[in-house]
Amino acid sequence: MSGRGQGPLAGVRVIDLTSVLMGPYATQIFADLGADVIKIEGPSGDTTRALPPGNDPTRGAMFLNVNRGKRSLVLDLKQPAAKAALLKLVEGADVFIHSMRAQAMARLGLDYAAVKAANPKIIYANMYGFARSGPYRDYPAYDDIVQAASGLVDLQARLSGGAPAYIATVIADKVSGLTGAYAVMAALYAREKTGEGQEVEIPMFETLVSFTMIEHLNGSVFEPALGPPEYPRVTAESRRPYRTADGFIGVMIYTDKHWQSFFAAIGTPEWTRDPMFLTMRSRTENIGTVLAALADEMVTRTTAEWEALFREAQIPAMAIATTAGLLEDPHLVETGFWERRDTEVGSLRFPGIPTGFMGTPGAIGDPGPALGGDSRAVLREAGFSDEAIEALEATGAVVSR
Repeated sequence: MSGRGQGPLAGVRVIDLTSVLMGPYATQIFADLGADVIKIEGPSGDTTRALPPGNDPTRGAMFLNVNRGKRSLVLDLKQPAAKAALLKLVEGADVFIHSMRAQAMARLGLDYAAVKAANPKIIYANMYGFARSGPYRDYPAYDDIVQAASGLVDLQARLSGGAPAYIATVIADKVSGLTGAYAVMAALYAREKTGEGQEVEIPMFETLVSFTMIEHLNGSVFEPALGPPEYPRVTAESRRPYRTADGFIGVMIYTDKHWQSFFAAIGTPEWTRDPMFLTMRSRTENIGTVLAALADEMVTRTTAEWEALFREAQIPAMAIATTAGLLEDPHLVETGFWERRDTEVGSLRFPGIPTGFMGTPGAIGDPGPALGGDSRAVLREAGFSDEAIEALEATGAVVSR
């Protein structure tokens, strides 16, 4: 299989009971970095399989990407024989990761105690909506729900005319997926030092609150508070792409040096001599006025003129890109970021692995697998005979393609 098993996590085996996006994104990272990820699915498969568009009705675009490099084993875990087969697979695994609520895993007989009994060194990762020690533990959760609960939707209201708004990406799922990936890797590292496995919990709600409040806790980090839990620079109404004479541009004039370089580049007009521009503190205290003054200046030149000026002044700035434009972005093209591949479901384009390992580079594997396409191979590797596999298939405990 193309790309599988190459990277710093080569030799790590992951039993993946996650679905939709949060968990599969975490395990995609493992697969990209060389781990053998065995995706366990029920007979109907991961719900994202059916999301269009796609040339195969069982493998839509998002599924193909976020499950790349993985193998699919279909088990009906409501059947004891399927659960027994899964626990046999666990014996040779390093990581067991799921995205079901704790009570559902307990009903299946696949909680940490059961999995640890099969493999005491297992890293067992729980990825779900809310930490199981709190009153929200049994609430269902999706990205939109956690965005709403985390404070992000309210913060976005500052930039959307006062109406609460979601961020235009599934940020709760993806931040939690990244957090899950680093948490499991940290647990693997600890096991290398101690020889002991452990259980890890990655709740979406707590993860996104932590992510949001890095800057927004702000003055409320103190008790008594020195200010509200909000970072005013990023919620200022004037913080938005700047309109130019012919379009828009993103600019971040941030440090004292940036501002001095900017003022020099535009000829230090009278308005730039206001004391509020002198320091980071004074600019932050007057951030709305500062950004409004900058907005007035930006309309005096074209986007291309501003880009040239900012490059010369070493000030961070970029024209506003579209997602369609990124497909042909000259930097991404030159770095080989986009990977094209001819597959059984058509010619595909994948975003590349964003991290570079000079000694042990990862590689993108084949697109998300067919449902049950690897069932027999995975079970054979675990020691099941062909006769035993056929018996499991006959009862519907295992489904092969």
